[in-house]
Amino acid sequence: MATKIEQAQDGGHPDARPITLVFGASGYIGSNLVPRLLASGKARVRACSRRLSVLQARGWDEAELVAADALKPETLAPALEGVSTAYYLVHSMGAGKSFGQLDVQAARHFAKAAADAGVQRIVYLGGLAPASARSEHIVSRRQTGDELRRGPVPVTELRAGIIVGPGSAAFEVMRDLVLHLPVMITPKWVSRTSPPIALDNLLEYLQRAPDVPEAAGRILDTGGPEYLTYGRMMQILAEEAGRKPPLIVPVPLLSPKLSSYWLRLVTSVPTSIARALVEGLKENYVAEDEETRRLMPQDLLDFRSAVRAAFEAEAENALAARWTEGAFMFRDYRLDYSYYAKTAGGSAVADAPVESVWSVVTAIGGGNRYFAYNPLWKIREVTDWMLGGPGRNYGRRHPTELRVGDMVDSWRVVGLEPGRRLTLGFGMRVPGAGVLEIDLAPEGNGTRINVTNYWHPAGVWGLLYWYAMAPAHLFVFTGMAQGIARQAETAARAST
Repeated sequence: MATKIEQAQDGGHPDARPITLVFGASGYIGSNLVPRLLASGKARVRACSRRLSVLQARGWDEAELVAADALKPETLAPALEGVSTAYYLVHSMGAGKSFGQLDVQAARHFAKAAADAGVQRIVYLGGLAPASARSEHIVSRRQTGDELRRGPVPVTELRAGIIVGPGSAAFEVMRDLVLHLPVMITPKWVSRTSPPIALDNLLEYLQRAPDVPEAAGRILDTGGPEYLTYGRMMQILAEEAGRKPPLIVPVPLLSPKLSSYWLRLVTSVPTSIARALVEGLKENYVAEDEETRRLMPQDLLDFRSAVRAAFEAEAENALAARWTEGAFMFRDYRLDYSYYAKTAGGSAVADAPVESVWSVVTAIGGGNRYFAYNPLWKIREVTDWMLGGPGRNYGRRHPTELRVGDMVDSWRVVGLEPGRRLTLGFGMRVPGAGVLEIDLAPEGNGTRINVTNYWHPAGVWGLLYWYAMAPAHLFVFTGMAQGIARQAETAARAST
């Protein structure tokens, strides 16, 4: 199926509105900004990510979708063609070491491609950057803005500190800490201050910035209406979640770098991102945002109100059509289940059409079991039953047909896209919430089968459970995909 950008290039319905590109649309800010821009209707919105499939799963029917990678400059021209305003929302923190060099290189490619395409304005979201800061995260944010400004396209750089909203890495690290640790031994950074900004306030600044002529070529700080220590933020977050705040014990000899090493056992925020954030917390952050407020006035939420709005936003968006990162539905509607999921999976290619493979997938469970390593599945089910869980709830409503809400043994069907995707919610007694997704896509004359397990841990115990299961994850899901492929190939040969 052609994307909307392909349809427009092939002579589809003309639209005279300017084109706004959200580069990095699959990221945290991009995922929230695109729906907001679409709702305004002022411009055609083109959403861009490295992987088109991620955007196609977002349900942005009114947006043009395109894949591009700033580290592959040859991919940028189609994404930028005809664009008036380009939001630059990418970073490479997830790449681990030397991500700052990648950030600068990506910005250089983008600035050149934007100039070649005749873009009129780049809006870049950077971070508050104290002059004394030396952490790679902060320095790379500053250098990225500098690199974009070396091109001829006017750049509006908005700088933000902690963003308060579901999915914000800093917010999620704090949530995981305060909801699962009764006592926290912290470095001195717990007494540092920052002006946290509510997600809605930041999105408002981003949306309005291109329409403000005076913002062109400017660096504009953004912040909330108050300065708080990280200790106070965590206390308020716990209170709004209805929990007793943890006892915080600052230890002068414990540096942010040392404290970052145990994050793997505390938070499910990707370790490279969490570590980069924590290493930047030894600074006091100041937002000199008087000019920003003058140019784009709005009512700013204080931290407590922003936290309350974040929790309310999760509850209001409780139902999801399919699995998405952090969806409240797939976290069992629990504030203390981590927003970010740990993942494991495997894949295989079946020499059979999608229809044949789908018939096998929908027969999962019951007497058909799980296509590979069934004794291991049996051991896991019996163990759950011995612990008082539903592990021995065998069976299903129909041997081959499925519908949303069906029970498949101890799993529940929570998503069903015929011929494409089956999503099962994990029902056993575990410290967290899990989802198993089987995704199908045509590949050549066959079908690519992807089996992915997503796990939202409940604090330390949930993370320990995940790591205990990691050895089995190395082969179970690949074996499942291969088993599905074998059965589909057998069925396809039998039908010819």
